[in-house]
Amino acid sequence: MMLATTKVEDFDRFLKIFSTKGAEKRKQHGSKGATVFRDPVETDRVWVIFDWNEQGFKNFVSDPEVPAILKEAGHVGKPQAAMLGGTYGA
Repeated sequence: MMLATTKVEDFDRFLKIFSTKGAEKRKQHGSKGATVFRDPVETDRVWVIFDWNEQGFKNFVSDPEVPAILKEAGHVGKPQAAMLGGTYGA
């Protein structure tokens, strides 16, 4: 599992591409799924929890077809992976 964040121009446009073209491309790089959250303070920021390993994410963002998909989805900048701070029980 990993967490990533990005800013987008329009959430609905982002979600349309994220759930179709983006999903197909992520699957090619080993993603098993994603859960999208909207930031409650920054309305143009989204957070995504991926069922994906770090290497698959790195391969995805370096894929030469990905910039066009990100542009179509309305990303403002590149998605950034969050740093894991720890894992704890209840």
